[in-house]
Amino acid sequence: MSEKMKAIVKTKRDVGAELVEVDVPKIKPDQVLVKVRATSICGTDVHIYEWNEWAQGRIKNIPQTMGHEFAGEVLEVGSQVTKIKVGDYISAETHIPCMDCIQCLTGQAHICRNLKILGVDCDGCFAEYAAIPEIVAWKNDKAIPPEFASVQEPLGNAVYCTLVEPVTGKHVLIFGDGPTGLFATGVARVGGAGQIYIVGRHPFRLDIAKKMGADVLINDKTDDVEKIIMDATSGVGVDVILDMAGTQRAIDLGFKLVRKGGRYSAFGVASGPVQWDYNNGVVFKGVTIYGINGRLMYDTWFKLANLLRYKKLDISPVVTHKLPLKDFEKGFSLMTTRPKVSGKVVLFP
Repeated sequence: MSEKMKAIVKTKRDVGAELVEVDVPKIKPDQVLVKVRATSICGTDVHIYEWNEWAQGRIKNIPQTMGHEFAGEVLEVGSQVTKIKVGDYISAETHIPCMDCIQCLTGQAHICRNLKILGVDCDGCFAEYAAIPEIVAWKNDKAIPPEFASVQEPLGNAVYCTLVEPVTGKHVLIFGDGPTGLFATGVARVGGAGQIYIVGRHPFRLDIAKKMGADVLINDKTDDVEKIIMDATSGVGVDVILDMAGTQRAIDLGFKLVRKGGRYSAFGVASGPVQWDYNNGVVFKGVTIYGINGRLMYDTWFKLANLLRYKKLDISPVVTHKLPLKDFEKGFSLMTTRPKVSGKVVLFP
């Protein structure tokens, strides 16, 4: 194996990234070295690429290899590694827990107090090789194609957000037609939702939502969201809100359209402080709110892996583009074009 590799690196505190030659990572005793077979672009990667306000305040290490979603083959294991073996086909739980704080010690490692994120707080996987701690290595069924195994991390967000409580027979309203909202549509369908509504702004992605099982497509730019939902539910509102957008509008509509005693899953990240009608939207309605951060370790991973392994969930409509790693700039262009013309973009080193 060569001592050098190609990697997409954030080389400066400015817009963009570069494909450069860097050293192959040297693993620590608790790490494994992976030959990356597929790696996918996430909204977080776009923030870092565009070097927006969030990225400027969050990214501390420059230069740093980008990326956190991937699938690959283990080439080497550290001296303290006991469960992962050379040749294993893995993906990564990208939230790296400390396993020492109160959250980790009480079964809440996904919200570890000292959490580190692959490609955000340390070198990531937009490269030919990546080094990750054994604790976040997830063994894949070898029948799962790399482009699907690579996107299990965001799929896990959708599984956790959607199935934190059962959706069987329920009216589910999804805000946001990004990849995670599209995944959530498929998960809600597999979970037996009675009726699935999705609110989005991009015809290309709403068409994907239809393929993923949405019953009612609502274009937030042209349709009266409130009227459509209230007419469909005889004025009662929906049982479940999946907020994958985090915008002020989605929050306002979500708490207005959830029924009394309903559930609100909050996954979308707001760009700043938000306001909502707390009394009428939450207290007087008796609404249950779940804050969704990451995936449950490892309850969510078992669920999503079995959905893929046993072909209960077809995510192929969401994976719209496959490109070689060297064409990463085209991948980011696809992700940022308005109106949207892509779902998930997967890169192959």
